[in-house]
Amino acid sequence: MAGSQSNRDGSGRPDGDRSACGPGCACAAGNEFSAGEVRRELRSYRKSGPPRTTRWLIEGLRADGVDGLTVLDIGAGVGAVHQQLLADGAARAIDIDGSPAFVDAARDEAARRGTLDRVRYEVGDFVALAPDMEPADLVALDRVLCCYSDMAALVRLSAALAGRRYGLVYPRDTWWMRLAGRLLNGVAVLFRRRTRAWVHRTADVEALVTEAGLTPRSHRATLYWQVAVYERPVA
Repeated sequence: MAGSQSNRDGSGRPDGDRSACGPGCACAAGNEFSAGEVRRELRSYRKSGPPRTTRWLIEGLRADGVDGLTVLDIGAGVGAVHQQLLADGAARAIDIDGSPAFVDAARDEAARRGTLDRVRYEVGDFVALAPDMEPADLVALDRVLCCYSDMAALVRLSAALAGRRYGLVYPRDTWWMRLAGRLLNGVAVLFRRRTRAWVHRTADVEALVTEAGLTPRSHRATLYWQVAVYERPVA
């Protein structure tokens, strides 16, 4: 039901348990994002809008118009991608995030914008939830691959659900990003955080997306991030 929040997390926990991720969870322990961190990100978004790479992702997904289309926003954070696409004419969206705090923030933003009845919320690991997900016209993963160890499962399952366009923001496959990833992971171990940074091979990501029947539409990059949008050819 649009605007409702599911408590399924793929782990069999009771509905009252909001802990979506356990130790070693492939969705990168989304519950490590504290309420304070999430509030700061939401304030920044409301003040300055989404980051440049997120804007590029939105531009690529909404090319040729989005009127009446459906959106699947995986690792949606505060909801920047699907909220903009809804504002541009998309009909409805599904927000999936491993962090209950981010889902709560996205719901607050939807309520502020008057779109709460057009968004369905799911807390948990997308790979675990994927068998119950219906296809969407537009599928977005904004800085999600960098937090997920099983890239192949994440990309394969999400790309299969993309009816029209599929967009990703993920780290560039460069030596300096791999070095940065190792440094970040060292700090995470030092402070006993379960989150890890992953720099997956671009060629591997691209191969999985094209295997799903999608073709490249646009590609843009910063020093650290790349934004790739694909489309499904019209039969």
